[in-house]
Amino acid sequence: MAGRRSPWGGGDKDDDQSGGEAEGGSDSEGGSDPSRGPRNPWLPPSGGETPPRRSPSIDDIFRSKDRRRPGGGGGGGGMPRLPQRPDGKSWFPLIAGGIALIWLGFSTVHMVGPKEQGIVTTGGKYSRTISPGVSLTLPWPIENVTVTDVTSINRFTIPEGEGEKLMLTSDQNLVDLSYLVRWNIKNLKLYSFQLADPDQTVREVAEAAMRASVAEVSLRDAMGGAGRATIEQNVRDRMQAVLDAYRAGVVIQGVEIKKADPPTKVVPAFQQVTAAQQDAQRDLSNAQAWAQQLTARAQGDAAAFDKVYEQYKLSPEVTKRRMYYETMERVLGSNDKVVVEANGVTPYLPLPELRRKAATATEAPAVTPVAPASQGGQ
Repeated sequence: MAGRRSPWGGGDKDDDQSGGEAEGGSDSEGGSDPSRGPRNPWLPPSGGETPPRRSPSIDDIFRSKDRRRPGGGGGGGGMPRLPQRPDGKSWFPLIAGGIALIWLGFSTVHMVGPKEQGIVTTGGKYSRTISPGVSLTLPWPIENVTVTDVTSINRFTIPEGEGEKLMLTSDQNLVDLSYLVRWNIKNLKLYSFQLADPDQTVREVAEAAMRASVAEVSLRDAMGGAGRATIEQNVRDRMQAVLDAYRAGVVIQGVEIKKADPPTKVVPAFQQVTAAQQDAQRDLSNAQAWAQQLTARAQGDAAAFDKVYEQYKLSPEVTKRRMYYETMERVLGSNDKVVVEANGVTPYLPLPELRRKAATATEAPAVTPVAPASQGGQ
């Protein structure tokens, strides 16, 4: 392999040592020997000494990036610089200080309204509760303040919109209820940290309490005025007891039933039942009125009999005769026969028949006689 060179300019050590001067001479002359093969592209070009390479600095890197940007050539069209103060210093420290002061003001001074309270947390853990007014805390993120309205009444309706909420009564009937719940915050600390979702908890407790209260009354009581008021009070008491057990920090102000109707699918049948119940109630009222009339009449007859009995005790014979005459008059008053017990009078006179004939003759129309026609007229 002597006398042969690598195509990249390398070869054996002997060849390198023997031909070093020749290569140096040829290189110094700027020529190259084609018989020795192509020059190594990774070696520095021959002819003179090559300055040593150095690593690029940070300034070179940013300078090269500025050249690549649009308008970032040597004319200085790169990132704009902040104007300087009259003394030659930069405005950046003053701007940064102003921003820091504003941030400290907003994160350390807190205005709490008259209906609000604030929860202060240090590193996410409860620290204290601040009352209405101006309060100071450590800057964020060391301390964080969450302000909540604790006085205003919160309201929600179950169900939302026009949906149905069917509940079972004690007499195994279904009623469609819609009700309103009013509540507010009693203890902000418990409200904020005791339950994961206090609003949803209040809603679910309201529905459970309403179902339990409706299951204790009948359908008529659930739809009536007095029964509805009882249900509302029971629901409020049950909700407050459960929420106090949960330590929810919530007070229930009231529950109001807005609608209590039968299910939509059975409204026609329910109307028929309601009409039948109304008819039955009307008949019962009529029967009670008739019974009261009979009772009053019987009491009047009894009182009259008592008076007659008192007279009877005073004069029994006269009373007997009077009662006999009154009874015979009442019995024979509507009879067509007249009986007279007297001497020289016919025992039976057809007075009613005569009276009836006289009345018939009076009512009959008068007939005018027509004279027959004479023979000569024919």
